[in-house]
Amino acid sequence: MDKWKEHKLYQICCNYIFPLILFLYPLRHIHWGLDLWDTGYNYANFRYMGLAHMDSMWLFSTYLANAVGHFLTMLPGGHTLLFMNLYTGLFTSLLAVLSYLFLSRRAKLPAEVVFVGELAAVSLCFCPTALLYNYLTYVLFLAGILFLYEGLSQDKSRYLVLAGIMLGTNVFVRFSNLPEAAMIVGVWAYAVICRKRWKKVLQETAFCMLGYIGSVLAWLGFLSLRYGLSNYAEGIKRLFAMTKTATDYKASSMLYRMFSEYIENLYWVNRILCFAVPGLIICMVLPKSLQWAKRTACGIFAAAAALWLYTRRDAQGNSSFCDLRFDEYSSMQKPATLFLLLTLFICLVRVFGKKTERKEKLLAGLIFLSVLLTSIGSNNGLFTSFNNLFLAAPYVLWNLYRLCKSKMEWKIPLLLPLKALAIMFTAVFLFQSLGFGTRFVFAEATGVKSTAAVVENNAVLKGIRMSEERAQWLTEISACVSEKELKGREVILYGYIPALSFYLEMPSAFNPWSDLASYSTASMEAAMEKQKEALAEGKEPPVIILNTDLAINGGTLPESIATSDPKLAMILQFMKDHNYTETFSNTKFILYESLPPS
Repeated sequence: MDKWKEHKLYQICCNYIFPLILFLYPLRHIHWGLDLWDTGYNYANFRYMGLAHMDSMWLFSTYLANAVGHFLTMLPGGHTLLFMNLYTGLFTSLLAVLSYLFLSRRAKLPAEVVFVGELAAVSLCFCPTALLYNYLTYVLFLAGILFLYEGLSQDKSRYLVLAGIMLGTNVFVRFSNLPEAAMIVGVWAYAVICRKRWKKVLQETAFCMLGYIGSVLAWLGFLSLRYGLSNYAEGIKRLFAMTKTATDYKASSMLYRMFSEYIENLYWVNRILCFAVPGLIICMVLPKSLQWAKRTACGIFAAAAALWLYTRRDAQGNSSFCDLRFDEYSSMQKPATLFLLLTLFICLVRVFGKKTERKEKLLAGLIFLSVLLTSIGSNNGLFTSFNNLFLAAPYVLWNLYRLCKSKMEWKIPLLLPLKALAIMFTAVFLFQSLGFGTRFVFAEATGVKSTAAVVENNAVLKGIRMSEERAQWLTEISACVSEKELKGREVILYGYIPALSFYLEMPSAFNPWSDLASYSTASMEAAMEKQKEALAEGKEPPVIILNTDLAINGGTLPESIATSDPKLAMILQFMKDHNYTETFSNTKFILYESLPPS
């Protein structure tokens, strides 16, 4: 193996081919699928960034993500879905390539193992790249971790300052990134490992905090000059108040969901380990001369464990652990959760291992913290951590690789059964994650099922493949917008269709996704009052587009809409007060315009 690593072809693969593949792989699906939720919603906020068309809470709580996204819309093709998918996809490319270079060159992990781990990490990125508040968060978080590693391992204070700057800046990418300040624990833990004096520890902590606080104050100063400190403070104040209606954003809810998912999936850990027991007994009973028999037996029981995982069914007949429907979350959710559990376990073992080198202890500790902290600040539970395994996946695979190569003898012959289960789980994890990565594309929180059609009459959607049904929806409403010359007109959207603002090139009158629980009724009421005042001053009335799914029992809109939703009731009253009339409808959308009385 060492001779192969000196071969020119191996060097070419490590230095050029692997990074190139990792750069291109995240862009494999930029032309797939039409999402009416997150993708177009974020692109609409990027294109029409500012208080005129955005909710102040969302603008300021994810300011840097919106600012970077707005810059991307000004690049060639930035008004189209295809090019925006390309530009935002490059952030995932950056994460994969940067992690690969760090782990293979600085941390000295085998390049081929790191490469496979990065492929798995990219494949598990279920989240649309349009959500820059996630991917830009990961980029800065990764940079912060790398600077911490370099600063602590090389004892260079400037890297600690840079780490603080990265983590402080991340607060303005997404305000809920505040918990990332807990990475300071890595400084203290490494001080204990290296038995540093407290004076030295305080100095290192001070350098980190200098960068963190300095960057926070700098961004606060910029936003105060740009928008006014009171506007920023009001937006963030509403962010904290949001948890009254969107309870899944409470810190307690986030922590409970994260740990409950870990605890729930211990069910599978216990049962997988049960398959090691027969192998352990055989290894204890058979003599050393029958090593081949021990290996065969452990291999058989590991294969039986894999077969059990794939054939285990729930009451509805669906696979309980994972299945082969790679356009569904069920194909990867439980294997990925077990991989996170394994990551935390391996990191703790390496941190507290007596023979572990200092630098590896530091790396393991930073990865441990990153896995835990990534899930905090989001209401998506462990799914957020699935999206950020760029350091963890290669590191864990490397440890499993070392385990399988190990020849050490234990007093209890547990090594062979563990090797067999490690090989089995690695194969299952890689197969499921890579399968998921080749097929899954996000669309309304599920996967894209068909890419058989395109929309021909909409420049924003040029080159995007989607289902025939969705293509028909967008073709029809795009023709209407073009015929009535509505492009550029403000629009009020309701019914979980915020993406239409970007796809139809119609800026939102106040918030393209006002249905969300995080957008309070009081905020909606204030926005509607401003609309009424603007109309009284002669402003052109906004177009209103509703989702036909709002209709009750197949009735007609708006008569059949249940007005138990106070936000929807405001829109209906606004339509009534300003003489709105239906001017277009198809099976998905109904468009209303305010027409003068005949």
